[in-house]
Amino acid sequence: MDRAEALERLAAARVGRFASITPDGRPHVVVVTFALVGYQLVHMIDQKPKSTRYLQRLQNVETLPVASMLVDHYDEDWSALWWVRVDGEVGIEKDGDLWWTARSRLKEKYRQYRNAPPSGPAIFLTIDRITAWEHG
Repeated sequence: MDRAEALERLAAARVGRFASITPDGRPHVVVVTFALVGYQLVHMIDQKPKSTRYLQRLQNVETLPVASMLVDHYDEDWSALWWVRVDGEVGIEKDGDLWWTARSRLKEKYRQYRNAPPSGPAIFLTIDRITAWEHG
């Protein structure tokens, strides 16, 4: 799979696994909805029930601003398997043009956000490296 196809599959994926590192050095992975904005993947803290608005992933990327995102396709027909992982630096936006662009892209991609758009911080993962695999 070449870079262009990996980006297409990434953009079309409905969920990803966002991996960051806790302040004490442990891995932390969460499933997120996301959108591709240029060469950045963005997900936002939304209104779904949470124990706090200051989530572990926010603490993680504030301490060490690097992360990975993995999207994949599983099928019982193993000839259809594939995955794409991106690695890069992370930033957090709480307002401004980039935040509004992220919110707009997420509303376009997920109908659930059209009536209840996310209002929390946006986490941007800049794509520094793409690794992809498909059965083949």
